[in-house]
Amino acid sequence: MRRLAFLLRPSWLALAAVVLGFAYLCFTVLAPWQLGKNTTTSRANSQLEHALTAEPVPVTTLLPHQDSSAPDEQWRPVTATGHYLAEKQVLVRLRSVDGVPAVEVLAPFAVKDGPTVLVNRGFVRTDDGGSRLPDIAAPPAAEVTITARLRDSQGAIEGKNPFTENGFRQVYSINTEQVAAVTGVALTGSYLQLVEDQPGGLGVIALPRRDAGPFLSYGIQWIAFGILAPIGLGYFAFAELRARRAERAATQPEAGSDEPAPPMTVEQKLADRYGRRR
Repeated sequence: MRRLAFLLRPSWLALAAVVLGFAYLCFTVLAPWQLGKNTTTSRANSQLEHALTAEPVPVTTLLPHQDSSAPDEQWRPVTATGHYLAEKQVLVRLRSVDGVPAVEVLAPFAVKDGPTVLVNRGFVRTDDGGSRLPDIAAPPAAEVTITARLRDSQGAIEGKNPFTENGFRQVYSINTEQVAAVTGVALTGSYLQLVEDQPGGLGVIALPRRDAGPFLSYGIQWIAFGILAPIGLGYFAFAELRARRAERAATQPEAGSDEPAPPMTVEQKLADRYGRRR
């Protein structure tokens, strides 16, 4: 126990606490964070790959009711017949297309014999680096049939509240609940993103690239770090113990009488025994 007493010193206890805390974070926060992002990215890639070859279906088959959403059908092409609610249009700020500032234009779309869905009409580049809003063409007033892709509602950005400026309602993300509150129109949970050459369409928003990203490798690295950190601590403790043993061994010959006598040979033992008998 004396040999291990140095492990109870404050410096070693602090180092052990840091190492074990780091390993705990690796297994409970950092690795799950990266692996969770990998799962989300893999799911989105799988949905996009399936949607690229899928045939369009009526939107009411996937969004039959006003409170419907289709998170497992993202990017699936759908068709919808109805009319735009042009007076309820909303702009999405702080977008960029090919490095140029832009806004995306949203409009509720009342589906015939179905719910009202939010439609992303596409993008419009802004003037003066985004400081001035451009003229935006109004959508058709008549009944039209559109083809679009289903999209999941985005999360609202904390601290970025909707506002009205220059006569336009403006938001920072495509969150259907937030847009419904801004426009006063009940919307489905999922929204639609127009494809090219559609009535009311503007600049076409390109599909994302199917890229798995580095999240899986990062997650594995954090797991490895969580394993190696305690092993490294154990190695340094063993090295310290071995160094202390070497120091004691080096100082023992100087102790004089404390040094143990070397073991006797057989001849010495016999001579000592018979010598005493004489």
